[in-house]
Amino acid sequence: MHLSKEDEKALDGEFGSSLSVAYRILLAIGEATEAEKLVSIKWAHISGVNYNTIGNAGLKFLTEFSKDARVSVQTTLNPMGYDKHKKSIISDEFQNKQTSIVKSYMKMGILPSFSCVPYEIFDMPRKGTHVSFAESSAAIMANSMYGLLTNKESALSALASAITGKAPYSELHNEELRRPTAQVGVDTPLSNELDYGLLGYFAGNAISKSCVSLGCHGKDLNIMKAKSLSAALGTAGSCGMFTQEETNSEKIGFGKKEKDTVRDELNTTDNGDLIALGSPQLGIKELELISKSVVGKKFSKPCMIFCPRAIFNEAFKLGIAQQIENAGGNLICDACTCLTPLITSDEYDGIITNSIKGSYYFNKFNRIPVCLKDLKTILKEHLK
Repeated sequence: MHLSKEDEKALDGEFGSSLSVAYRILLAIGEATEAEKLVSIKWAHISGVNYNTIGNAGLKFLTEFSKDARVSVQTTLNPMGYDKHKKSIISDEFQNKQTSIVKSYMKMGILPSFSCVPYEIFDMPRKGTHVSFAESSAAIMANSMYGLLTNKESALSALASAITGKAPYSELHNEELRRPTAQVGVDTPLSNELDYGLLGYFAGNAISKSCVSLGCHGKDLNIMKAKSLSAALGTAGSCGMFTQEETNSEKIGFGKKEKDTVRDELNTTDNGDLIALGSPQLGIKELELISKSVVGKKFSKPCMIFCPRAIFNEAFKLGIAQQIENAGGNLICDACTCLTPLITSDEYDGIITNSIKGSYYFNKFNRIPVCLKDLKTILKEHLK
């Protein structure tokens, strides 16, 4: 892989050990993906923030790495494990370690956005801009809905890109490789965000290519459906982009049978004692929908609603947040449903959610059964 003279100096450690480490990471990735060079990026989005995700090893690495590492481009941060502005049962140990992780990221100059939906709270660069996004659903949204160029990065590779301002010119950074080489033919109605999530999960499992063609990418694909599709696609496999573009490759069918099979895998209970919404985190459109539904009503079960703090602040100014909280909804910022210590099998016997990604994590890691329903159905059944 070609490196400029400045890149080589940085790799050799002339500008500090952390920058050298970052270049070594990108060089290894570039060689593995047959990148011919590095390309400059305008934005990096970092995952690996939640202490439950990275543990003590990640905490130790960030403490050392942040001593001299500084970001060179706009860099935003994924959700952490809890909302520090709300009283909770989170242990002091978790809070202290989570705080240490956040301090390390902020020391490097990373914005404490704590959001997996950065496209809903930051101005988007122009189409064709190279970025480096680690959060899988955000990367897929960036590629598929906003025309940005990013691979589905790991926490480490996105951090290396944030420090260097560069990424290996391979896979989805290359326009020639963004054409679909596999397609899923949709042969069943898709009426809500849950249906699109089921499609995404099926496609992610069935297709191992970087870009997949789906017969559903059109004017009907609003932000709520697109987020559900992207999150499920990213959860199930390695695919980093979907498109409507046709391909001559063999078509894999997605009909009622396939949709029901996916739902049967992830829907593991008929009910639950907690409603959990926000994987990906909810944006203002979803909060508006909830606020209109709760007028004069109350949630019949505990309800956690995860959203970015920037979205909460906007909702508060509009009076939406107050309406939801008056109905018993617990609006939680800076975290999401996945792997948060706020939701454990010790506290809850079952989760009601519309999130395919959330369902996957609850079932596999939290060991909590999940009842899958679309948002409108959840609101209809659990507002009294």
